[in-house]
Amino acid sequence: MIAHYNLLALFALPFNFSELEQNLVSNAALVRLGTACILGALIGIEREWKSRSAGVRTNLLICMGCAFFTLLSPVLAGDNGTNKGQVASNIVQGIGFLGAGLILHNQNRVSGLASAASIFVVASIGMACGAGLFLPAIIATLIVLAALVIIGFIEWRVNLKAYPQIYEARGSDQQGILSAILEVMDTMHERLANFDCDAIGSLQRVSFSITANKRRHEHMSKKLLAETSIITLKTFRDPEED
Repeated sequence: MIAHYNLLALFALPFNFSELEQNLVSNAALVRLGTACILGALIGIEREWKSRSAGVRTNLLICMGCAFFTLLSPVLAGDNGTNKGQVASNIVQGIGFLGAGLILHNQNRVSGLASAASIFVVASIGMACGAGLFLPAIIATLIVLAALVIIGFIEWRVNLKAYPQIYEARGSDQQGILSAILEVMDTMHERLANFDCDAIGSLQRVSFSITANKRRHEHMSKKLLAETSIITLKTFRDPEED
């Protein structure tokens, strides 16, 4: 009987909050965590639309998690705690490790920087929601969406941003395709660093990747299609592009 009573007391111990702790958890948690989920999901929708690895669920959970850590930080410190932001202060280091996992180094370029930066700013939005700073969190979300959507569109339209694109030249003569590609690359002062060759029946394929802006990619595609040895030319956006 005594052991049963001690077991119940053990389970009841974590819920023995002070009045300050009860007010923080019960009154603020629903609104703050809900707002964090909404704002994180909005940024995640844009990332999902562009087929990024950090999509809706990732951004939503990061934003909500940071908000919850910020909310719990003064609760865990207690009424007499001298550092009520101790838990929340460690969020930055944790997000730094998470963002580093999104950055990839492939050959002579680095990808994933925009995704890592979006994760970092989503964490700050979550912290703002956890602290009850709803207006700054909403403003920050709008700025992030504007940077990802509007500025990205402007970069695309005015040919500011260079991006990698995969070219796949198809024909019946592999050596002729390679010679044509090298000739076009020489005229455009580009270097053919890496390429893949394979065959499907009588169809020969040569694939390679070039990093350039939109106008330069279009110019290269026209030159390649003008070569008689290249029957078909396919282009694909690099899946690691960010």
